[in-house]
Amino acid sequence: MLLTDQRESIMMDTLTALRTGMVAAMALMLPTPSQAEDNAAAQANNPLANMKAFNVQNYYIGELTDIDEDANQLVFRYAQPFSIGESAWLMRASLPINTFPTGMRGAHQTGSGDADIFAAYLIDTGNPAVSFGVGPQLVAPTASDDALGNEQWQAGLANVYFNATSAKYQYGYLLIYRGGIGDTNDRDRVSLTAFQPFFFYQLQDGWYTGTAPIWNYDFNSDNYSVPVGARLGKVVKANKTVFNFFMEPQVSVADRGPGQPEWQLFFAVNMQFM
Repeated sequence: MLLTDQRESIMMDTLTALRTGMVAAMALMLPTPSQAEDNAAAQANNPLANMKAFNVQNYYIGELTDIDEDANQLVFRYAQPFSIGESAWLMRASLPINTFPTGMRGAHQTGSGDADIFAAYLIDTGNPAVSFGVGPQLVAPTASDDALGNEQWQAGLANVYFNATSAKYQYGYLLIYRGGIGDTNDRDRVSLTAFQPFFFYQLQDGWYTGTAPIWNYDFNSDNYSVPVGARLGKVVKANKTVFNFFMEPQVSVADRGPGQPEWQLFFAVNMQFM
């Protein structure tokens, strides 16, 4: 009887030790609050993040080449993941509100610009921290005034890469080409490429720095714009929403043609809904 009680006591102690060890191991595997914040900060600038998002972004252009006037572009952008069969996709739609000079000194026109949408097929990279997508883009001539858009439908391709394998720094690019299709309303047919490299370095408490300028090249006119910038941002997670506030002054290091930004201030609030 004594041996039986001893065996039962040893078994109970062993089970208790195993249970304690399993709970401790699971606790180590689960992200701590700081790790969750780090993950949210690392993904806050991912244009292919697999979640709904709504962005309000603004470019204030202090001076345009040859024109010596200012301009502004306010962009509303919505992203929505969806699936086709077993394939994963991300749709992103944008509508700009443009304020451009009209040609008369000091006069500006404000209204909606050309809306665009692209659908990126999300390719499985084998690493959830590395995102790669490619898909079609369509631009609709929705400008409220001729001076605020290109007056033609446009179609093209978009490719996005984002690497967040490091919680400290992330990098990638967005590459777009689009060309005019159908009737151009006596305007030059659009043939434009845009390349947006980005790099972000996480600081502390949700603060980060980095840059994400957009470089443009027009194949018809050989005009181009190459800005560089420095960003300061703050990521805040509130319940199931991640807010990304940032400001990024940018200056042109190379440009050609009229209407290119000499300097601009890019600021925004991006929201991801987890």
